[in-house]
Amino acid sequence: GTEAAEIMRKKMGIHQSKDVESALVKERAFEGLTKAVAIDCEMVGVGYDGEDSILARVSLVNLFGKCIYDKYVKPTEKVTDYRTHVSGIRPEDIRDGEDINTVRKEVAEILQGRIVVGHAIHNDLKILLLDHPKKKIRDTQKYEPFRKIAKSKRPALRVLCREVLNVKVQQGEHSSVQDAQATMRLYTTVKKQWEAQIKAGIKDKDSEKKRKRKPAQVKNKTVWTGLSP
Repeated sequence: GTEAAEIMRKKMGIHQSKDVESALVKERAFEGLTKAVAIDCEMVGVGYDGEDSILARVSLVNLFGKCIYDKYVKPTEKVTDYRTHVSGIRPEDIRDGEDINTVRKEVAEILQGRIVVGHAIHNDLKILLLDHPKKKIRDTQKYEPFRKIAKSKRPALRVLCREVLNVKVQQGEHSSVQDAQATMRLYTTVKKQWEAQIKAGIKDKDSEKKRKRKPAQVKNKTVWTGLSP
């Protein structure tokens, strides 16, 4: 795993950087929407002991790590645990946040038709009450080569960044922007291989479907072959 990670870093020209942002964001790159975007959400706790979660912040970045959407969300219930040590969310951040329905609509419009990158992305889509085509989702937690490098079936984002990118993230309070940038950077390091693998998988499925199809039945016909009347 460690050797594989080092080989990958050398191939991608990735080196240790004191500035995390410079390692995750491409300088002077396009700042608008791209065919692939990465998403990350922060949540706060509600209900008894803050055990239940509601959306508090949504961030999206483009293929180059440039932030294209970042909004705090006004709570729909009384917050009982801001989880600041992890979420980075404070009362003043969401007190005047955006309406959740507006956020869902805006995010849905951005995701429409695009490849969506994330880490354990089902959690982000679930809290947003959004669906997305499975063939358009790239989950860095489920990508098998990353699992092998981290030697885990559910590798943490900070572990993948350390092992694959040689970058330290989530050292204290989390930032949904930085986490989205990290997942996108992980994706772009293996984008060609990942997309080729998916394309090959789709072709295999199509071939399998064709093999399973029953041959068309031909009705019996009487054929006259050169007989004299």
